[in-house]
Amino acid sequence: MASENEIYQMVLPGYWMDIGQPHDYLTGQTLHLSQLRKDAPTDLASGDHIKGNVMVHESATIDPSAIVGPNVVVGENCKIGPGVKISNSTMMAGSSIKSYTFMDGSILGWKSSIGSWARVTGLTVIAEDV
Repeated sequence: MASENEIYQMVLPGYWMDIGQPHDYLTGQTLHLSQLRKDAPTDLASGDHIKGNVMVHESATIDPSAIVGPNVVVGENCKIGPGVKISNSTMMAGSSIKSYTFMDGSILGWKSSIGSWARVTGLTVIAEDV
């Protein structure tokens, strides 16, 4: 490649990291949310049930008794039920968590759901439509 002059570079403004693995994805999410706190704090959610850096899509619904955060992203049309505690996790679009469930350090895939009284921890990754 070098002898054929096919090596290129690009200056990337901002930051970059490989997020191809679940652990790296959640680490990148935490770093991004921390950066938002500095650069665009109004993009983060606020309220009595929000703890730390949390991003919630405007179409998502969160029961007022749920505790969300720190380091959580809640996607489009997600639903979080009563008594839920979610931290250090991602909910992809269309996913839901039923009442009194605990989720930490995990990823809930698109259009998937977790039932009531469940415990999802330890870097659990739930695929799409589960």
